[in-house]
Amino acid sequence: MIKKAVLPVAGLGTRFLPATKAIPKEMLTVVDRPTIQYIVEEAVNSGVSQVILVTAAGKSAIENHFDYSYELEAYLAEKGKYDLLQEVQRVTSLIEDIISVRQKKPLGLGHAVYVTRHVVGQEPFAVLLGDDLVDAEVPCLKQMIEVFERFKGPVLAVQRVPKEEVSRYGIVAGEKVGEGIIRVREMKEKPRPGEVDSNLAIIGRYILIPEIYTYLAHTKPGVGGEIQLTDALAALKEEHPVYAYEFKGKRYDAGDKFGFMQAVVTFALKHPEIGARFKKYLKDKMAEL
Repeated sequence: MIKKAVLPVAGLGTRFLPATKAIPKEMLTVVDRPTIQYIVEEAVNSGVSQVILVTAAGKSAIENHFDYSYELEAYLAEKGKYDLLQEVQRVTSLIEDIISVRQKKPLGLGHAVYVTRHVVGQEPFAVLLGDDLVDAEVPCLKQMIEVFERFKGPVLAVQRVPKEEVSRYGIVAGEKVGEGIIRVREMKEKPRPGEVDSNLAIIGRYILIPEIYTYLAHTKPGVGGEIQLTDALAALKEEHPVYAYEFKGKRYDAGDKFGFMQAVVTFALKHPEIGARFKKYLKDKMAEL
């Protein structure tokens, strides 16, 4: 079973400046929850019992969000706002075992994963990126865990992207070995047009085995001068089978302004409190255009 999840949250969030000048991008809200809470909820609902945050300076708000706030809880209780108190307490109790590891230099995703090696130890673990929100009936990570338990190898969540967007992602190709499951034969980080004959893009969900740390230790900086997790996985697959899984669900790139707004609309329409009103608002707004 996958009990540990690594959440790299050390990025500066430059695509959302000036909003992220003083607020971590992971704390930007989609309706009434910060994006990081959606990610933690997915991990917990998939059976994870320990979350490892890879942080940097200025990210304490993320840790505080999942910690107790005695003053706030006392205030809400005093004012009789028990529904809000219950929601605040639910966030606090969402995950008891949460650890922070500092990434001192912005050396890429591969490096962010590597700094967790002493905490993760010798067991398989998940990596979830805060930029990717997945709307799915069965949590994306839970689907991947089922694949991992079947094939006993690293699993990468993938989706098909337009050919013109291939250079924005890590791309994989290989042979189908099950429904939506591919044994990876080829893997390339942000390939140039025509470099890889595939449009299967890796999104921000991984299940990895502890051997990945050995490969990360010997991975040289790649695209963007950063240590790329994709490069380490490409080396790993030569000795350990790696699988790609086309998950069931819809992924939103919450690290992109347009993708973020798509996520806001999607989750607002599903919200039990405002969903119906928001749907009517959108219909009325579209009628005005």
